[in-house]
Amino acid sequence: MPHELLERVREDNVKFVSLQFTDVTGAVKSVDIPVERLEDALEAGVWFDGSSIEGFTRIQESDMRLVIDPDTYAVLPWTPEERRRARVFCDVYLPDGTPFEGDPRGRLKRFLQKVKEEKGWTYYVGPEPEFFLFKPTNGGVHPVPHDVGGYFDFSANDEAARVRAQLMEALTTMGLEVEMGHHEVARGQHEIDFRYADALRTADNVVTLKYTVKAIANQHGLIASFMPKPIYGINGSGMHCHQSLFQGDTNLFFDPNDEFKLSKIAYGFIAGQMAHARALSAVVSPTVNSYKRLVPGYEAPVYISWAQINRSAMIRIPRYTPGREKSTRAELRNPDPSSNPYLAFLVMLAAGLDGIEKGMKPPRPANNINLYELSPRQRRRLGIKMLPGSLSEALDELARDRVLQEALGPVLYEVFMRAKRAEVEAYNTIVTDWEIERYLETA
Repeated sequence: MPHELLERVREDNVKFVSLQFTDVTGAVKSVDIPVERLEDALEAGVWFDGSSIEGFTRIQESDMRLVIDPDTYAVLPWTPEERRRARVFCDVYLPDGTPFEGDPRGRLKRFLQKVKEEKGWTYYVGPEPEFFLFKPTNGGVHPVPHDVGGYFDFSANDEAARVRAQLMEALTTMGLEVEMGHHEVARGQHEIDFRYADALRTADNVVTLKYTVKAIANQHGLIASFMPKPIYGINGSGMHCHQSLFQGDTNLFFDPNDEFKLSKIAYGFIAGQMAHARALSAVVSPTVNSYKRLVPGYEAPVYISWAQINRSAMIRIPRYTPGREKSTRAELRNPDPSSNPYLAFLVMLAAGLDGIEKGMKPPRPANNINLYELSPRQRRRLGIKMLPGSLSEALDELARDRVLQEALGPVLYEVFMRAKRAEVEAYNTIVTDWEIERYLETA
């Protein structure tokens, strides 16, 4: 494989290679090396100072080593020919050769391997990341949408459609199997979907999509944002995740004799995610802004429920099509694209597996019920709980959830909580324009 990678790099006329990984929040970190150093890097790895990376290590333990995953090689299509760059994702190791437990990608990779070794199962995820394209603010505070289109809108002279087409082309050259792209509900909002894959590859693809969208948008003089709720009063951006478990080529979620074509494993998985939903929220909706999206009336889930034909439910089961058993899946609708996909998929899987292992059963599905129209009393009677209303509340739930803490491991859990508690504290000290307008003259 290293020999094949070196051949591809020469054929692609690459001059520099970016060795990439993420910190605990999902921010991409990169070390660039000249292509002449790639062979040595493949053999021995690349040392770097981890003390300045969010959640990585104390300064007295700063030396860390990047180990290249050759399967993740891709040319960055927006880089100029004379300085052509490629990227590879890396796993992070300590000086003694052991994996660094604070590496989100490595933690997910090892968890998936454990599930594969113990059960023979593969966890597949198909995410639907939404994003906005904005015009430059020119010093203004409020973002201006790039277009005025709506859901699935088409115009022959739509500049946004041309930008989206270029985005899809760039993502395809980087190895993503793009399935569709379309305008979303809000002005300036878009979605690009790519084919499901195992959770590790899918997490790599989400990271790739986010920085590719930003880079191509920048070439058009636009700002791309995956912020969950950038504009008051309109829909925010989610990242619905379609999930399934396979053993070989067999979809373990499918049962032809069930009313909803779901297996006992699928029901356990759904019940597990519902049982851990409030703690899950801290990782899959991980910013203070995420909870501006998770409010009634904007197509984002608020209530912990599941259904086959109800898009207000937290987990939706797409309708079964005869002959497409492999497509049976559970769509988790509360994640948003501000999450670190490696951590999000890790805790999503851990929650589902806990439901399977404990034989949990979900309640009856909330089909044909508009959950937003139910009174609190009606929801209590039906046993329907709410997702947390703030990041602080979600972090408190995560602090009580041993299953998700064990999945993250003590290092990632501690640094994630520290980073997010600091975010909440910083947010709580900010005086907003809304507060000035409401209280300055009335208080």
